[in-house]
Amino acid sequence: MRAVCLYFQVHQPLRLRTYRFFEIGAYHNYYDDYQNRFILRRIAEKCYLPMNKLLLDIFKEYGSAFKVSFSISGIALEQFRMYAPEVLKSFQKLAKTGNVEFLAETYSHSLSSLISKTEFMAQVNTHRDMIRQYFNQEPVTFRNTELIYSDGIGEMVGEMGFKTVLTEGAKHILGWKSPNFMYVNAINPKIKVLLRNYQLSDDIAFRFSNRGWHDWPLTAEKYVDWLNQADPKQEVLNLFMDYETFGEHQWAETGIFEFMRSLPARVFSHSDFSFHTPAELAEKIQPVSAIHVPDPISWADEERDVTAWLGNDLQDDAYDNLYSMEEMVRKSADPEILKDWRFIQSSDHFYYMCTKWFSDGDVHQYFNPYGSPYEAYINFMNVLSDFRLRLERGTRPGEAPAFRDIASEKKAVREKPVRKITAKTKITKAKKVKTTPTSEPKPKKRRRPLP
Repeated sequence: MRAVCLYFQVHQPLRLRTYRFFEIGAYHNYYDDYQNRFILRRIAEKCYLPMNKLLLDIFKEYGSAFKVSFSISGIALEQFRMYAPEVLKSFQKLAKTGNVEFLAETYSHSLSSLISKTEFMAQVNTHRDMIRQYFNQEPVTFRNTELIYSDGIGEMVGEMGFKTVLTEGAKHILGWKSPNFMYVNAINPKIKVLLRNYQLSDDIAFRFSNRGWHDWPLTAEKYVDWLNQADPKQEVLNLFMDYETFGEHQWAETGIFEFMRSLPARVFSHSDFSFHTPAELAEKIQPVSAIHVPDPISWADEERDVTAWLGNDLQDDAYDNLYSMEEMVRKSADPEILKDWRFIQSSDHFYYMCTKWFSDGDVHQYFNPYGSPYEAYINFMNVLSDFRLRLERGTRPGEAPAFRDIASEKKAVREKPVRKITAKTKITKAKKVKTTPTSEPKPKKRRRPLP
């Protein structure tokens, strides 16, 4: 058996509005509703709706021979419901075909797996409930935020009953091994691990429209020839990418939709590959060995680690402050507190603070709505300061405190100032973050990453 596994990530963050220092304690609306709606509607028209229709057409043509899998973050599902219900309905139509597997992930596309087992599991369970509700499926495959994975994270995933987890086929982890096999978790061998073939995936996701690329233009014929060059003993080619590749990152004018429409026919007529979902592969393919991942990896940047989100002092400070509130959030009886805390956990807010200027700088700048990482940090910390005051004072959302309370709250903020950011702020070398399935962070202390 030789298989192609197509997996698509679907996520859009709730972007923060410009939140100024003097609003702290007075206004608790953190989100840029206009931009969130505008961007989601734009991507829906350019990507989600036309690509879902294309997949539906392919399913009608080839039946169960063609299959794909999706991971849609909880925040994206919430925005579909609010801003684009027709997109949610189109995904539900795909689900009814029986040709799509929906994967579980963290509700808010967060970094909770690196610091809090309790919050991580709570978010995964919330997301799993949403998949049941919207798509009538019981997720058996897990995909963490940005494919972040380690041995410890894999063990936690196994505790929640998942059979398979997806991650990156990072060179520094694989060494001489190939990503084109099924592996198992190093701690719990019952958990199967599928590794992304980043070369073949990025040929579509990043290089497709690059006229300076020596293999441009990419056609289905050329791509299937590359698939056929894989060693016949290698059982699965895992093609994982952002769903926004189609129509948003690679515009329709590039021919990306035509490429995808013709790919299945070319695979069926000129190769011995078949299309399968991760759940099917877990049943059909035997693992070849364990894959050891002591430190977290991801599919981001050349390093394939977590430094895109936790690689400098700005990110570490924001991250530590955010998760230092976990115990207070859990004690709060206000459901709006928990909702906002989950929304602002989205990994995107930390990605905007990244200070990589070299090989991956252009990618970070493309996705960053702020003028600089420092602006992203200051805005996030202003929001976090107000959120902390709400926790400490018990302020209800939409409810402004009395004048004297505003003054006292601002005084409290000045007594706990946000780190001053200047152009000369020292950015420290990226720290390695470790994970463990048993340790829990203690409030108001530096992050204790899980090994």
